[in-house]
Amino acid sequence: MTFFKRVLLLLLLSQVTPTFAQEYPSRPITLVVPFSAGGPGDVIARLLGTSMSATLKQAVVIENVVGAGGTLGTNRVAKAAPDGYTLLLMHVGQATAPALYAKLPFDPIGDFAPIGLVTDVPMILVARPNFPAKDLKELVAHVRAQGDKVTYGNVGLGSASHLCGLMFMSAIEAKLTPIYYKGGGPALNDIIAGHIDVYCDPATGPTPYIQAGTIPGYAITSRKRVATLPNLPTAAEAGVPAFDVTTWYGLYAPRNTPKAIVDALVDALQKALKDPPLVNRFAELSMAPVEEERATPAALDAFLKAETDKWSGIIKRSGIEPQ
Repeated sequence: MTFFKRVLLLLLLSQVTPTFAQEYPSRPITLVVPFSAGGPGDVIARLLGTSMSATLKQAVVIENVVGAGGTLGTNRVAKAAPDGYTLLLMHVGQATAPALYAKLPFDPIGDFAPIGLVTDVPMILVARPNFPAKDLKELVAHVRAQGDKVTYGNVGLGSASHLCGLMFMSAIEAKLTPIYYKGGGPALNDIIAGHIDVYCDPATGPTPYIQAGTIPGYAITSRKRVATLPNLPTAAEAGVPAFDVTTWYGLYAPRNTPKAIVDALVDALQKALKDPPLVNRFAELSMAPVEEERATPAALDAFLKAETDKWSGIIKRSGIEPQ
């Protein structure tokens, strides 16, 4: 290649890159949610997608890819083209997957370009309507006395409800019998109907039922009470300080997504987390957007690595063998 041709090629490339960045996005974006429609992750994704679309000037379409504790949907994004048109909204399961699955088809850290954290959702421990305990102290005493006769619902290996159950059993040093569901909706329906004893769910699900008096709420797992349920104590206030877990959500793109596209998504995310309709709806569901400094690639990357180390120890101590 002659010197003249090399210079011409460099000039052409220098013009293509900015144009490509300026044109993004030129079509709808798919936001993959690895859980069923109607669950907490789905609700968050739809609110986030609506707000982000206003900045991106393109629709954000939610795609629910259900199965295998969220790993099917996560793998779908890991294998997608790194062009900014396929994104992932995933909760704490992104950090627990390495300890729960022996042969993951993706690297939860290395195969993704982090965009930023979205929200920390506290969990709420609830029970069936006629459960014989008036507070958390009595519930713990009942569970310890009855042991594995007490059933608890969860949405499968690596789900938020599963992890919350592990944390609860570890905190009170007792074993319960798990009942598995394909989604948070069916599990919540069964706790309301009295078919299972206890259930630990992100606050987005049980809050309206606790407010209505349909089911009893025993503790919220965050360090502070939530405004929507001001009379519900934290687990620490109720006597179980080790029962401390939140379901955080992060936004990801596939690895090797161009920085210009990542920057555009970060900008849209941060603006969405300040959008009054989103902020107000989050508040109604007992959660809040993260601070701007946490809605960044660097913050999500560091947090994911720290959470992966933390949950690895908890899962190993629980005796669960990777599947």
